[in-house]
Amino acid sequence: MSTDAASRTVRLGLVQLACSEDPRENLECAWAEVEAAAALGADIVCLPELFANRYPCQVEDTARFDLAEPIPGPTTESLGKLAAARGISLVGSVFERRTEGIYHNTAVVYGPDGALAGIYRKMHIPDDPLYYEKFYFTPGDTGFQAIETAHARIGPGVCWDQWFPEAARLSALAGAQILAYPTAIGWQFDLDEAEDAAQHDAWETVQRSHAIANGVFVVAVNRVGFEPTSAGDADAGIRFWGQSFACDPMGRVLARASATQPETRVVEFDLSLVERTRRDWPFLRDRRVDAYAKLLRLLDD
Repeated sequence: MSTDAASRTVRLGLVQLACSEDPRENLECAWAEVEAAAALGADIVCLPELFANRYPCQVEDTARFDLAEPIPGPTTESLGKLAAARGISLVGSVFERRTEGIYHNTAVVYGPDGALAGIYRKMHIPDDPLYYEKFYFTPGDTGFQAIETAHARIGPGVCWDQWFPEAARLSALAGAQILAYPTAIGWQFDLDEAEDAAQHDAWETVQRSHAIANGVFVVAVNRVGFEPTSAGDADAGIRFWGQSFACDPMGRVLARASATQPETRVVEFDLSLVERTRRDWPFLRDRRVDAYAKLLRLLDD
């Protein structure tokens, strides 16, 4: 499908997964759900962050570097073959081994011909309790992009990136019609129900704001279920909150997955809304780029 102004509708599949300790099981489950989304008419399918394994960054453990693989590698080659077999564009996420001692948290985008359309290496790397990503990942060097596929121009980000308005804006300025965020986020402590709800609401709200401020579609595809910090530990770990969602350029939620179960949803995007929304809400036109130099500083000292 052309991505010019005359083309309108694409269908996007959100594949929300619960990941086990068995990489083969995770891959088989992911492939089956991508197939299911394609059977439902999806043109583009997005998988969660680092879906081939349990989330590896809850502890700092050098043995977990063994989970990484190069690009191309077994997981990405399978993604390409699956995209070609189904004629879809496919957004995946891998623990990339770039060379000895340099690893990235990387999103890959494949086109319907099975070719690698582009890669995005996670730029914002968290270092929080149970999210010790700075131990594992070198910050990305690809910049914020719009990757051209036969179905749409996709601006990939990965999880923590989804909180930063600067990243969303730069992808939109590069031409992205859809911001796609493979995600692994949840609750890591036993807080009260109101605090849990507030955290989730903040996560969804900030991404809906990216859609509004930039006139783009946004999709965030999360894990779901409890993953313990270590084997046999039934208490410590992350409860991934699921609730993968997609919203339109007005921030309206078009689909939202379960908070507790794996789920595959397919949602229709009318890409003409990007142009139409920006005409009515010309935020990009009215920016004062001459006044934003201080954004290049950490603080205005």
